[in-house]
Order: sequence, then structure tokens, then C-alpha cells
Amino acid sequence: MQLVLDDEQRQLRSAVRDLLADHNDVRSVVDGDARYDRGLWRRMAELGLTGLVVPEELGGAGAGHVERCVVLEELGRALAAVPFLASAVLAADALTALGDTEVLPALAAGEQVGAVALSGVTATERDGGWVLDGCAPFVLSGDVAEVFVVHTPAGWFVTAEGHRRALTTLDPTRGQAKLEFSAAPARRLEHADPGAVLERVRDLAAVALAAEQVGGIAKVLDTIVGYAKVRVQFGRAIGSYQAVKHACAELYSTSERAGSLLRYAAWAADHDPDALPLAAATAQAFTGPAYFRAAATGLQLHGGIGYTWEHDAHLYYKRAKSSELLFGTPAEQWARLADRLERVP
Repeated sequence: MQLVLDDEQRQLRSAVRDLLADHNDVRSVVDGDARYDRGLWRRMAELGLTGLVVPEELGGAGAGHVERCVVLEELGRALAAVPFLASAVLAADALTALGDTEVLPALAAGEQVGAVALSGVTATERDGGWVLDGCAPFVLSGDVAEVFVVHTPAGWFVTAEGHRRALTTLDPTRGQAKLEFSAAPARRLEHADPGAVLERVRDLAAVALAAEQVGGIAKVLDTIVGYAKVRVQFGRAIGSYQAVKHACAELYSTSERAGSLLRYAAWAADHDPDALPLAAATAQAFTGPAYFRAAATGLQLHGGIGYTWEHDAHLYYKRAKSSELLFGTPAEQWARLADRLERVP
């Protein structure tokens, strides 16, 4: 088991952090009309990040989930407004598990953006083909995706059809859409066990989201510690007051625990598939509420400036709450963890 990044993984983290420092423009999405940061997405594609875990024979980089989590940590830390979680994680993982060779290369190259609908849609065989009907109410990055990977009771399908309606959500840095299908033609992705693919996709998505959340916690900690060193009240830096220093210490403890859970889950995704379900459920059950508590603490410790629109503290707060509920409520995450524990021999 490897819980510490090696030299190459640290170099990857440094390269992605530099990329985001130079090209991340989340305010173009928050304050402008852009649905996502297309400039940053294009540069990520040029570096091969959009197909990081896709096999090399399909145009990807053939890296592991540990490396992808390194990238996701940095994206979460920088609050990058790109459809990486939807396209390079959910859609790419589903298509890889299903053995698709038609759509996956375009996603790996960043030429298309993919999104995944997991519920609310049915498939019917008609005239020698398949059509989709129904409504998927909350599809991550469905507002910008060009191709949809859809899970139905009849299996997995891929389509570019369907009517989308962009939703107004709490987190302005990450879009969602309501997708409606009415006899939409689709291509079936054959697999002997579609249910196993769904579980695999959900587990990997939980790990990926935890990586984003760990990056967000680290950024909140760094920001508030830096602020506590320079903000002076009553002639002393606020970091010298017990209430502030204890809150920072608690944030540091949370960051370390969340990071450790993530490292193990990412390692399990690459090297121990049997351990992944429990590791993924544990990581998501802890990091979701932990990130929200950290963001809320960071907002309060910044005082009045933290509540201004110009300061990014409220963006981390909104991302943290949105992410905490993205794949289920905390109670549902704990129930999922309990279910996984019951399966342990």
C-alpha cells in the first residue's frame, strides 16, 4: 500500500498547480455568461489530463486513479470551473468499463464533453434499434455536454440526442441540467453485468469527488491561516487568539484525516478492487461533511470580508455544500458505508 505520493506524482501536482495558477478563470463563469472555462479545458486537453485514466490504445494517457486524484485535488483547490468530474471521471469510467471504442477517444482528447444520467430514463427496442424516453432531473454538466451516457433498467446507452434545460443551482462554478428524452435514438453498450458497471462507476466517482473535496479543504486551511497571520485586532494578529488558533488546528486535523482516507481509496481503485467499495464509501462519508464544515469555518473566520461577493470564501462554501449532496445526502452516504461494512466477511 502506498499512501505517499512518489516523485512523478508530486511533479504532476506541481505542473497542474502551475497550469491553474496561470489559466484558471473561475470568475469568467461566476460573473460572466460562460457555462465553463473553455480556455482552461483546452489547455488541460493539450496536456492529456482529460483522458488521464483512459487506456493508451484509446487515446488516453493510461495513468492510474492515484494520478487522477492528484489532478482532482488541484481542481478542487482552485475551484476550477471545468466539466472534469462529469466527462473525465463519470463518462470516461463508464465507457471504459463498458469497452466502448467509438466515443471514448473523443472524450479522452477533450474534443467532446460527456455527461452521465443514472436514473429516470427507460430504453425500448424499436425497429431494430433502441430509443430512450424519460427525464433525468439532475445531470452534472448536462448543460454543456455533447454526448450522454445513460443507464436504464435495460442497460447502458450512449446518445447525442435529448432536450436539455440548464438549472440554476447553488454552486455557480459547476452546471447541471435536466435532460428529457422522447423516443431519442441511442446506441446500446453491451455488457454482461451492467449492474456491476454501475457500482464501479459510483465507487470511482465517490473517490474522485473526495479528491476534489480534499483539495478544497486544503485551500480553505491555507487561506485562513494566511489571513489569521496578517489580520490585526486590538493590536494583535487574530491567529494569536485561542478561538482562531484552535479552529485552524481543527481544520488541519480534518485535512490530514481526509487526505489519508483519499490516498487509501485511490490506491484501492488501482490495486485492490475488492477493497474499493468500502474505501470509497468511507472516504465520501467523511470528506463531504468535513469539507462543508471547513468551508463554513473559513467563511466565519474571515469575518465581514468573507461574506462579500468579491471574496472567494462564499464560492468554496457553495461548492462544499453542493458537493456534499452531489451523490447523496450525508445520511445516505453513511447508510451506504454501513451496507458495505455488512458485506465484509
